[in-house]
Amino acid sequence: MPGPMSIIVIGIVALLVFGPKKLPELGKAFGSSLREFKNATKGLVDDEDDNKVDLKKKEEQKEIR
Repeated sequence: MPGPMSIIVIGIVALLVFGPKKLPELGKAFGSSLREFKNATKGLVDDEDDNKVDLKKKEEQKEIR
């Protein structure tokens, strides 16, 4: 895990490369991309859980018959 000094150095380099006007836009774009990715992966996990529940119900119905 990076220490506080390395995070400061990365921040300064990013500020020099992208400039003070562009850096907030990049942060906002990164945050929205991360949010979309998180929602998409949550949807995949939910779908997988639903499939497991459906399979379990089908197996229980077969046992009853």
